Amino acid sequence: MSVVTPLGHELPEFWDKLCAGKSGIGPIERFDASEYKVRFGGEIKHFNMLDHVDFDAKDLKRLDRFSQFALAAANKAIKMSGLDLSTGDPYRRGVLVGTGIGGLGEIEEQHSKLFDKGPARVSPFMIPKLMANAASGNVSVNWGLKGPNSAVATACASATNAIGDAYRLIQYGDADVMITGGSEAALTPMGLSGFSRMSALSTRNDDPTTASRPFDTGRDGFVLSEGAGIVVLEEYEHAKARGATILAELCGYGMSADGTHITAPDPEGRGASRAMQGAIRDAGVNLDQIGYINAHGTSTPLGDKAETIAMKVVFDTAIKKIPVSSTKSQLGHMLGASGGVEFVISILALNSGILPPTINLENPDPECDLDYIPHKAREAQISYALSNSFGFGGHNACLVVGKVR
Repeated sequence: MSVVTPLGHELPEFWDKLCAGKSGIGPIERFDASEYKVRFGGEIKHFNMLDHVDFDAKDLKRLDRFSQFALAAANKAIKMSGLDLSTGDPYRRGVLVGTGIGGLGEIEEQHSKLFDKGPARVSPFMIPKLMANAASGNVSVNWGLKGPNSAVATACASATNAIGDAYRLIQYGDADVMITGGSEAALTPMGLSGFSRMSALSTRNDDPTTASRPFDTGRDGFVLSEGAGIVVLEEYEHAKARGATILAELCGYGMSADGTHITAPDPEGRGASRAMQGAIRDAGVNLDQIGYINAHGTSTPLGDKAETIAMKVVFDTAIKKIPVSSTKSQLGHMLGASGGVEFVISILALNSGILPPTINLENPDPECDLDYIPHKAREAQISYALSNSFGFGGHNACLVVGKVR
């Protein structure tokens, strides 16, 4: 497994900073945001794809930033897995990488060229760079993976749906190995403007590191971020036969739709609760076996409240005993990549015995009254974790991951 995040690109550094309660949010540096209503975000800094993956430098112009994140994370995850993809049956290995928006930066750049310099100056690489399936396609091409190949675009649930769908493909016998997760690079002038005009973003320009504050009374919107989270899923007997180091077991997957509003969550959390119940039922575990929940927790007034209600519906009074945290308080919201990164976080929590905190929770909302692990990480030995992702369009997706039994 691997991540590319505002808190780092290598797992040890990333996990240390996350558990220490560090924030990856700061002023935007990639473009001049001085005239924007929101001038900060979770920006990936000091990133060069060539530092992470062996790739011909001249071909970088064929890749949008979100595909570069995906390739870098995929390469590190594959190396960690010990898989030799140069041998064996390529038709038993597939790719499924989600994204909420795809190559937005490329759209902006080529749109400017079209209107400033005319249609003859639009890049011939524009379409294969911007398409939502570009990350999946490029991972497949780079490693010669010829099995199931698809992409998911369910907004902020994209990576979680991608991982869940890849899990199903292995269960169905269509693949032995799936490279899966999510990637996003929508922290662009248009992305920032669009979400800002929706009044979806926090406007705490004076103190960006405290802007993402899930479940706090002062929350005023999410923090736009970028990055990638990629994992290698492998059929158990296949992994066991090659002596792989197995990090965790993906046990359950649930999904649903709110069917109520294109951007606002169901205020009663009915869709979210059904997705959680589906994942837990699919995992075949009891409610009291869930030891940690990585919440979607975006720091929006409606979303955090609805998710809290949904968790209460699922777990009833027992939810008061289950630690919950939103790591978006430190990372911001990576949209379609968030579920991939948070799935990795859930595995790290399982294996380390440390639950990451929710930072900036200074004044808990009375209607968000669960154990959100405020401020400081907590030691806890757990057997199963639940990871939640909910997206615009009413998409809900949840995963249960556990220690290998």
